Amino acid sequence: MECKNIEIPRRTTRTYKIHFTKDGRDEDITGWTIYFTAKLKMDDSDTGAPIMKTIIGHTDPVNGKTEIELLKTDTDIACKSYHYSIDYLDDEGNEGILFWGRLKISKRVRD
Repeated sequence: MECKNIEIPRRTTRTYKIHFTKDGRDEDITGWTIYFTAKLKMDDSDTGAPIMKTIIGHTDPVNGKTEIELLKTDTDIACKSYHYSIDYLDDEGNEGILFWGRLKISKRVRD
């Protein structure tokens, strides 16, 4: 689990690539689910989260590669600082947090 703060200009598309390895080798993530959740307060429900992405189709699951694509419609939210996390659920029911931190949605120069 790693803390990373990120900033995205409002109404901007961003893609985050994740590569899973275990003991230095690619980990097969076939059947895994990856979640990206952003909300104002940690105690807010997931169902009310301004951004909630569920990824089940991976770019190269056998070699541990997936992408989280935040579309401009996802980032068309209030310019504020949100709590976010990227979590996984593997094919055996194990859960974990990959990254967490603050997501700042900033105002664009040309809005």
